[in-house]
Amino acid sequence: MSIVTRFAPSPTGRLHVGNLRTALHNWLLAKHGGGGFLLRIDDTDKERSRELFVEAIRADLAWLGIAPDGEERQSARFDLYEREFAKLVAAGRVYRCYETPQELELKRKVQLGRGLPPIYDRAALNLGESDHEEKAEAGERPHWRFLLDRDTPIEWDDGIRGPQHFDPAQMSDPVVRRADGSWLYMLPSVIDDIAMHITDVLRGEDHVSNTATQMQMFGALGSEPPCFAHEALLVGSEGKLSKRLGSLGLDALREAGIEPAALVALLARLGTADPVDASLDAGALAANFDLSRFGRAPARFDEEDLHRVNAAVVHAVPFAEAAPRLPHGMDEAAWLAIRPNLAHVGEAADWWQVVTGPIAPPAIDDEARAFLALASETLAGLVWSDHTWRELTDALKQASGRKGKELFQPLRQALTGRDHGPEMAMLLPLIGRDEALARLHAAAR
Repeated sequence: MSIVTRFAPSPTGRLHVGNLRTALHNWLLAKHGGGGFLLRIDDTDKERSRELFVEAIRADLAWLGIAPDGEERQSARFDLYEREFAKLVAAGRVYRCYETPQELELKRKVQLGRGLPPIYDRAALNLGESDHEEKAEAGERPHWRFLLDRDTPIEWDDGIRGPQHFDPAQMSDPVVRRADGSWLYMLPSVIDDIAMHITDVLRGEDHVSNTATQMQMFGALGSEPPCFAHEALLVGSEGKLSKRLGSLGLDALREAGIEPAALVALLARLGTADPVDASLDAGALAANFDLSRFGRAPARFDEEDLHRVNAAVVHAVPFAEAAPRLPHGMDEAAWLAIRPNLAHVGEAADWWQVVTGPIAPPAIDDEARAFLALASETLAGLVWSDHTWRELTDALKQASGRKGKELFQPLRQALTGRDHGPEMAMLLPLIGRDEALARLHAAAR
């Protein structure tokens, strides 16, 4: 059977880097296995779900180059949930409860005080039909819990964490439906995974206990569970999940000038010992994607690393791809000259300003001014060509005896107003003969 994975965000806010990593890894896992990747919009929360977030999710995935092979929305699947829920009712695998949150909290405190695990005591199972009728007449509406089989250990071989074992006798029967009839996450997700033929569920390690419960839900609905894998959560460079990292979305990354290929390259390898390689495209990343490479240690996300990877990506961006984002008048020669000095494409505008001017003349001493006057005179006598920079510096070296930084630094400062930057042999033709002479003359005054 081909692998089928899914990404199931709730449209209650924008995706952040942790969500994006989950989506990317599921997409890579599916492509590695020659299968399909599905997007499921978990929009059962009518109060908080927003259509603008649905559109943003699609746009963010598209920006990263992630193209789902299909899309489902939970809000369109309520009839399916009702049918499957009715089967569980008939089989006695869900039951009605009436405790308030305050009553449940009191029960937990009593259990903890007695040294017992704070799990639901199943008191509602002792209610008879007459009790339910009486509560209904009093206007009490039940919430529903899934009845765990406490006699059968829960086990699975996790794709990242290895063999997992849970004792259902130490677990609470989870609430699957609220008193107002709305659904919690657990049961609809299982129903959808069955109906959508999901073969592999890859998600964060914070879902491990949910998986333990859902394993029995699959069985209660007569289905084999998919393969589960739970990857370590992201932490920041300071060793914990920062508030900024927890909310860092694509808008912020795009504003910072991050290329989608850089984010994909970094996120694809986070959690593994494999080096981040900015030269690998999505196809190569998918071909090498292997859950066995992922460890259980926290996956460290460092924004400085992202910017370093971004610089490597930018240094390989062809002119045709960069052109729509470059300043007016900047041609391919200028892009190739400036590109090696960029960490972000947006920085090209600053260097184009250096080329087109005006620039601020540097503060220099009398000795440097005399040298620049000589440079201006020398340049004026040269035939302008692509080799002018080499010819100029060779002539000045012979005439002045200067070499190294003493030779090159005053020229760079006079011609660009900066101490560092792209190779002057490539910048000088862009600046042009007349402008270069004017800048040398201005600095020498």
